[in-house]
Amino acid sequence: MKKEKVVNKVHVNRFVFISGLLLFLVIIVRLIYLNLSDEIDNINLKEFAKKRNTTKEILYATRGNVYDSKGETLAQTVDSYTIIAYLDESRSKNSLKPMHVVDKKMTAEKLSPILKMDEDRIFKLLNQDGLYQVEFGNYGKGLTQLQKEEIEKMKLPGIDFINTSKRYYPNLDFASYTLGYVTQGENGKMTGEMGIEAYYNKELTGTNGSIEYQKDASGYKLINSPEIRIEKIDGNDIYLTIDSNVQLIVERALNTYFEESGAESAVFVVADAKTGKILATSSRPSFDPNIKNIENYLDPLVSTAFEPGSTMKTYAYMAALEKGTYRGEDTYMSGKMEVSDYTIKDWNDYGWGEINYDYGYMQSSNLGVANLVMKNYIDRNDLLNYYKKLGFGEKTNIELPNEVEGKVQFKYDVEVVNAAFGQGITTTPIQHIKALTSISNNGYLLEPKIVEKIVDSSTGKIKYKSKRQKGTKVAEISTVNKMKDLMDSVVNNPEGTGNIYHLDGYQIIGKTGTAQILNSNTGQYYSGKYISIKSFEGMYPKDNPKYIFYIALNKSVNNTMPEMIKAMIRDIETYYNLTSVEADNNTVYNMENFINKDIEMVKNILNISNVSYEVLGDGNKVISQYPKKGISVNGKVFLLTNSSNVTMPDIMGYSRKSVVNLAKILNIDYNIEGIGYVKSYNFDVDENGKIIKINAKLEDKYE
Repeated sequence: MKKEKVVNKVHVNRFVFISGLLLFLVIIVRLIYLNLSDEIDNINLKEFAKKRNTTKEILYATRGNVYDSKGETLAQTVDSYTIIAYLDESRSKNSLKPMHVVDKKMTAEKLSPILKMDEDRIFKLLNQDGLYQVEFGNYGKGLTQLQKEEIEKMKLPGIDFINTSKRYYPNLDFASYTLGYVTQGENGKMTGEMGIEAYYNKELTGTNGSIEYQKDASGYKLINSPEIRIEKIDGNDIYLTIDSNVQLIVERALNTYFEESGAESAVFVVADAKTGKILATSSRPSFDPNIKNIENYLDPLVSTAFEPGSTMKTYAYMAALEKGTYRGEDTYMSGKMEVSDYTIKDWNDYGWGEINYDYGYMQSSNLGVANLVMKNYIDRNDLLNYYKKLGFGEKTNIELPNEVEGKVQFKYDVEVVNAAFGQGITTTPIQHIKALTSISNNGYLLEPKIVEKIVDSSTGKIKYKSKRQKGTKVAEISTVNKMKDLMDSVVNNPEGTGNIYHLDGYQIIGKTGTAQILNSNTGQYYSGKYISIKSFEGMYPKDNPKYIFYIALNKSVNNTMPEMIKAMIRDIETYYNLTSVEADNNTVYNMENFINKDIEMVKNILNISNVSYEVLGDGNKVISQYPKKGISVNGKVFLLTNSSNVTMPDIMGYSRKSVVNLAKILNIDYNIEGIGYVKSYNFDVDENGKIIKINAKLEDKYE
């Protein structure tokens, strides 16, 4: 019996041993398999482990800024805020002060004017049950620092902010087509659309970086674990040739006179006569890139080609002068003539009798250039080659997207004649600016530029700088001088077609243009008094031009271009002291950029510098200033604050320059009579009592 028990025990022990050994072998084999296999149950173990233990954070690059030629910010990436409201009462548990919205009606009332959102709509959002928090849609997104601070001052319970970034254009509707705008994806990535934002999107965007490191099961970084860091590269900064002061002058001229013109659209561009650099360009309709209220996605400066009309007579005359066949005293019969079974007429249908070619240019006679062609002063090839030599029919390659070439093609006699007075061909405003440099720059043609330099935003190193151009010689100085005299007669001779552009004391010269508009569906020109494109191109002053300009109105009822040009010339004179202007005091101060700075700090700076200033409004931040950054000031500085409570100052004793600057910063009109200092004044107001115009009479106080 005992022997039997012993045998059974041995068998049991042997079974346990063998079973344990087999289990151990299975575990070993499994471990070997797991260690040698990359994939178990269709799961890649290495990738799985890596994802569980490694985290990667993106370091987002900051988009570069866009500046004007003096360094004033035109586009920047700024902190913005999304406002949220906490509704759940549980947020206030164990808190000494409420952390959720308590008084919903009062909160809606306070937020409404800042968010520009209907009070009832806000209340409905806040008065919802079962929600932990709510946002305010587009009204509550993209808030500025000033808006955030204004809301925070109210100390509204339950109101909080989420910090984000956005593209901000501080001057709002200002050189909009030049700057363009950006679209922003859900990940915050900004993509340039239109203008400089699109053309230099890659340079402005920069390159994102990253940090990759190991973490433990709780999500904390492992001590002494390796870190793979790729630094971000912020976008480059773009400096434009735009001068904000000239741009502001152009914008104001359009703001003042475009609506009165009744036109469908307008374009106005000013450039440096000796460099071809664009100082200002604007168009109507325009848009605010912050809110993207865009009606037309084509930049009229470069993306719209149209028949230019009589401004092309300038270049037909130049072609004859360069060929050596032009004799201004030669005569022809004006009125009308037959060319290949077509009747060519002067703009007034009957002409001026027998006149010479010089007089014909002054009167913008179509038959003047028609006779240049038909009497062999120039032929088809002469005209075509000279147009192309000046850059018509090809891109100027200015640094803006979607530039079009226009069309300069003609073959038959009637087509050549039409092309000589600007019909049957199409050009762009920027091509006219380029062609004008051949006259303003003593016969040398310049390429128009709108980018001054590109700068590494991190190091300040200049990566690209616009080079001074010698230009391509396309005209002799004798041709240039003759054309200046002819353009002078257009404006400053009482009989000239451009005499409405004459301004006493100012040497404005130029050429008028009126072109019919082609109906692309019928192939015929529209008929009607106001269905045309009126234009004017010119330069100032005549003897040594500093500025060249081109302006066009599409389907205008009233031609307000002369008022725009005169306003532009007067304002440029005022800002840059091209003529003698009395100063308010003898202090000269180089203006800084005070935008968004605390008003008390700015006042201290100006007090220390002994600069006279006027603060407009009772806000705490500067939102606009005159003059702009970089201007040497020997008069009064105006500072507009972030307040709707702006009181008009007493302007008795102001100089002309100070009155003009005050009107500009308040964006109102002005009428000034006399010279010296303000002796008397009054204001025009609208039906709501808002001041819309300053009327001032000046007198020499030393008299």
